[in-house]
Amino acid sequence: MLVNTDINLIKTLSTLFSIGCLCSTMTYAQEIDCSRPNTSSMKNICAESFLEFRKKLSNDYITAFLVSDAPVHLLEDTHTLWFKRLQQCKNSDCYKQQFELRIEDLNFYTSLNQSLTNHYLKFENGRIASQPVHLQVHQLTKDKIKIEGIAYRNPNNKLETQTIPFLAYTTTEKKDEIIDNEHDCKYQFNFNKAILSVKTKQKGCERFVGVYRLYD
Repeated sequence: MLVNTDINLIKTLSTLFSIGCLCSTMTYAQEIDCSRPNTSSMKNICAESFLEFRKKLSNDYITAFLVSDAPVHLLEDTHTLWFKRLQQCKNSDCYKQQFELRIEDLNFYTSLNQSLTNHYLKFENGRIASQPVHLQVHQLTKDKIKIEGIAYRNPNNKLETQTIPFLAYTTTEKKDEIIDNEHDCKYQFNFNKAILSVKTKQKGCERFVGVYRLYD
């Protein structure tokens, strides 16, 4: 018959084994496969000059997966979107910038409390939009809300024009009528369970219009 100390030891070893398997699975799933780079883009990404970036990216991803309270599917989908942008790069500076930006994102997910933040990605025809948009709705206090957003553009643009920012502050009572402080655009936000619908009547503000899915 097993005594309590034996049972606890077995539980501890099982937990450590599960974590080890999980880390191995995550490393395999998210590590950039440089075993057979078959495109010019992959050959550039897998170059020796980016080896340290690839190692750090892999380690930071696993850390974010284990430590962050951000939704797991959010980490996976934003990583996939990032990798698609990385493959669009045309020069070394672009590759370097994209590695650095993704590492910053992973550190953000790891270091900050995500439990009071709802993350939304824009969807089109059941898939993540071809021009991705990420909205974050932060519950600052019981009544105050901060909404941040990023609409991604071509990674080969200058750094300051690779994304379009979104920033708004509101209250729980007025979160349907949102003004983007970055561009003075007025939007109608319709929160419906796991779906967020964003509309506007202003020309030039259409980039953030669409249907978003909540990650939880």
